[in-house]
Amino acid sequence: MKLESKKILLVEDDPNFGNILKEYLSMNGYEVTLAKNGIEGFEKFKKDLFDLCLLDVMMPYKDGFTLAKEIREKNDLIPLIFLTAKTLKEDVLKGFKIGADDYISKPFDSEVLLAKIKSILSRRVAQPSIESEEIDFKIGAFTFNSKLRMLHFEDQEPIKLSPKENQLLRLLALHVNDLLSRETALNKIWHDDNYFTSRSMDVYIAKLRKYLRLDPNVEILNIHGEGFRLVVNVASE
Repeated sequence: MKLESKKILLVEDDPNFGNILKEYLSMNGYEVTLAKNGIEGFEKFKKDLFDLCLLDVMMPYKDGFTLAKEIREKNDLIPLIFLTAKTLKEDVLKGFKIGADDYISKPFDSEVLLAKIKSILSRRVAQPSIESEEIDFKIGAFTFNSKLRMLHFEDQEPIKLSPKENQLLRLLALHVNDLLSRETALNKIWHDDNYFTSRSMDVYIAKLRKYLRLDPNVEILNIHGEGFRLVVNVASE
């Protein structure tokens, strides 16, 4: 796919910075739509198809986190990159919980941002299949269909997993009662192994643990310095 076809939604409330960044990205072959706040950003998102969203966090009327949640409700696959002057751990984790692909602190090197955008978009062009073609799994009292992204527990309402939750649980299920290394998970799902992707994966592991608590015989163990193990204990008769 040609670079010219890549469309970016840039939501930035600083008009000078927003116009400069738009011009820079346009010079590098991207088609950029600029919105000056979260409300305008969401309206433009609904009216067009974008390949990636660049969202400022601190904005009037509607902040970047709120906008990202609304975007995720409409499209849970589109890459999101947060731009922010804040580097607090809580804000970074909040961004990843929403489903951010990356988090860039201002001021930043424009070439670094460009490299991150290229990397994220290139990973989206062709997502390779993860190991086998198996889609149905039995995990303790759970049934899991990775094609539909549905996790069922007995007679309770099924849980619809996000794409990354689904990929991660499937990879754990394929390695049930065995070690899934951090490196393997990061490279197969995030296609990158760095600080930010590692923190993102930890957020998704925490979400999966919350879902799986319904069955006391199922747990995800953290193997320090190595990775994770999905353990299914056989219930005693």
